[in-house]
Amino acid sequence: MSTAGTQTRFGSSLPERIGNTPLIRLEQPVRSLEGITLLAKAEWVNPGGSVKDRAAANIVRDALARGLLKPGKTLLDATSGNTGIAFAMLGAALGFPVHLAMPTSVSAERKRILRAYGAIVDWTDPDQGSDGAIRRARELAGNDPAKYFYADQYSNDANWLAHYQTTGPEIWRQTGGQVTHFVAGLGTSGTFMGTSRFLKEQNPAIQVISFQPDSPFHGLEGMKHMATAIVPAIYNPHLADRDLGVETEAAYAMAKRLAREEGVLLGISAAAAVVVSVLIAREEAAAGRRAVIVTVLPDSADKYLSERFWEEEGWAYDI
Repeated sequence: MSTAGTQTRFGSSLPERIGNTPLIRLEQPVRSLEGITLLAKAEWVNPGGSVKDRAAANIVRDALARGLLKPGKTLLDATSGNTGIAFAMLGAALGFPVHLAMPTSVSAERKRILRAYGAIVDWTDPDQGSDGAIRRARELAGNDPAKYFYADQYSNDANWLAHYQTTGPEIWRQTGGQVTHFVAGLGTSGTFMGTSRFLKEQNPAIQVISFQPDSPFHGLEGMKHMATAIVPAIYNPHLADRDLGVETEAAYAMAKRLAREEGVLLGISAAAAVVVSVLIAREEAAAGRRAVIVTVLPDSADKYLSERFWEEEGWAYDI
């Protein structure tokens, strides 16, 4: 496949299927809070099943345009799962090979999806999390730079620009400019960085709240505890009005609650986003303020149904 053919095929098809996801209303978590509207972007509607389709598509688009990804090159990156799945999907559709570094601790569903798409995966030490995968990807890129286009989602501006160009404008349009708070988690930080920058440009009064795991040892796949992790180059800690920590157990409990009370099956980081959004909602309601809180639900529960917490009865946290 020629580079020109790849660009034409990409430009005419895949962008139309990525983004423009629905903004859904979550009723039950804020049902007793007067004046509060909680809305969430259902990112599992993307063809690869997650918000990471946006960044991966923009990274590939940019690399094709700049001649960095061309015949004979393999796309290489470190991933905790969803971005890797998005790259593997794009590679299968556009005809370029994909090589990933990924912790062995990712869910069984993620592993099966990557195998189905035909990606090559180097499995890394689960105790090192995404940082171990980053080190392995850097090693591979350094050993054979002629072979690889190292996408480096953690340092690639095309990551956050995807959200500046799509996610932020969609939220602004879908809320009619009424959004008062934006909540998103930190992994690569691209979703938070890009969306927050756009929304702040439209209305500086919008509060942008980031969140991350509350400890280095956590079960929030795809998220980083910034104080102890390799900090993404695209991350700017000064952009957030607030940054909050989330317990893994609280996210598990919220995932089960939303499944049983709202009829929505969410991934773990998506459930964590709802935990933080409800906290903000309670604060605003207690202060007698009206609020339109918008968050991003990175994916559904499809890739996590093998996790043991689903089998545990009840939820231990008051959420």
